[in-house]
Amino acid sequence: MVSTNYAPEHTGIGPYATQIAEHWAADLGHETHVLAGMPHYPAWSVEPEYKGALRRTEQRAGVTVHRRAHTVPPRQTALRRALFEGSILLHGTVAPPRMPRPDAVLAQMPSLAGGLVAARLAARWKVPFVPVVQDLMGAAAAQSGISGGDKAAVFAGRAEAHVLKRAALVGVIHETFVDRVVAMGVDPGRIRLVPNWSHVALPTKPRGRTRHHLGWAPGQTVVLHSGNMGLKQGLEVLVGAARLDPSVRFVLMGDGSQRSALADLAADVPNLDIIPPAADGEFPDILAAADVLAVTQHAAVMDMSVPSKLTSYFQAGRPVVASVAALGGTAQEVERSGAGVLVPPENPEALLKAVRALAEDPAGADALGAAGPRHVAAHLSREAGLARIDALMDEALGGPRP
Repeated sequence: MVSTNYAPEHTGIGPYATQIAEHWAADLGHETHVLAGMPHYPAWSVEPEYKGALRRTEQRAGVTVHRRAHTVPPRQTALRRALFEGSILLHGTVAPPRMPRPDAVLAQMPSLAGGLVAARLAARWKVPFVPVVQDLMGAAAAQSGISGGDKAAVFAGRAEAHVLKRAALVGVIHETFVDRVVAMGVDPGRIRLVPNWSHVALPTKPRGRTRHHLGWAPGQTVVLHSGNMGLKQGLEVLVGAARLDPSVRFVLMGDGSQRSALADLAADVPNLDIIPPAADGEFPDILAAADVLAVTQHAAVMDMSVPSKLTSYFQAGRPVVASVAALGGTAQEVERSGAGVLVPPENPEALLKAVRALAEDPAGADALGAAGPRHVAAHLSREAGLARIDALMDEALGGPRP
């Protein structure tokens, strides 16, 4: 597997890459190698124990992980992102992992450079190349609002098409990606749907105990956003909503390139807290302790990503308010789950109105929240997700189409 993001990263794509690789090694008994970057996400800062390391090979849960250093831009612009991708491509190309010839190469995309490295390695070894598209990089550059994104989108789209057209099969995590992948020249018959799954445990502690530990008053409505604080999230809408109603507490839990900017923007908003990412063992209980879980995106974000946080939100059993484009994949997932409500993106008033409506109808809010774990059990279990990846790889290796 080639995946820039890997354990110990515990949000975003890293947990999915890790669970796949560890499943191959522990459950299926395969010799499993991963070419990864240095742990840096979502803080966009290399973790202390890896700082200064150029290359490192380590064993994690039976998986051999080959790490290569790369740039880590603390602030996102098109140029900095290009340097990040370029450093991954350069180091992965000049120092590929030393290992026996594998049976296949799977790539988690993004990163785009990781996909290019994986395609080259598969061609060199003459084995099937199978990318799994988690985000569409060309569309992301165009839709995320990153500085210089228009020009970057053209280049990224061409490179992305170059990679995907060389795949034996292409996995996509959501059906809204299919049309864009086909437009890149990929045969629709080679595209397979492999949705992500919920990679967190069910909550175990009483909500009241967790709220007391966090300092959340019993009668106060708490709106929680968890995960990456980047450009495409458009988290300014939560700051705006917090300004409108001091009685509602808004909590941004996580890290990312926009954390400092959001802290500055909310400096005069006493009912908005920015807190570090939770430890893995505490994460499910903190999600469950909130009254409302928020997912936000800029209005332009349509079909280039589906936030991985949704699977964790559904598992937590609390209602979701999604401030996202109505025609995008994120909106489709929330509607499909029955666990939340949609509001127009970048509209603090609409978001706050939805939060107040849920606060005024506790039984209705609980009913929405209860739909989340049912949806996970029926469609987003880890077992089902890993089985889809196994079927994808089996087919690429010449087995029957599932």
